[in-house]
Amino acid sequence: MAINRTQALVLGFFVLAWASLVALFAAAPEVYGRALGLSSAEARLLFLVAITAFLALLSIGVIRRWRWAFWLIFVAFLFGPLRVVASVLALGGVISADGPTWYVLYQALLGLLQFIIALAMLAGYRRAGAWGAF
Repeated sequence: MAINRTQALVLGFFVLAWASLVALFAAAPEVYGRALGLSSAEARLLFLVAITAFLALLSIGVIRRWRWAFWLIFVAFLFGPLRVVASVLALGGVISADGPTWYVLYQALLGLLQFIIALAMLAGYRRAGAWGAF
């Protein structure tokens, strides 16, 4: 079974998100812990393991073209603009920031990417159903 553009885009985002978490965990664990509200290194590591397992399950769903995975990812990615709004509000001082400015901006970028992927998923769905190529 070949992977189409929609699947590749979602899997690529998962790889980016996972690699970002690992890099953040290694390079700036204090930002990682503060953003997640976790104080101990063990709790942060356990969270990283749980996120890795969840992303692995979703990746299997993408590869196998599970419908429930499509809809779960689609709906979650549709809410990406909320990250952008929260980042703008944090940078404006309206709400408290979860981390340094670079982290808040990165969260906004991820939210924008999520929304773009959701639009691509919608285009693929309209063309060929769940997991259809955009």
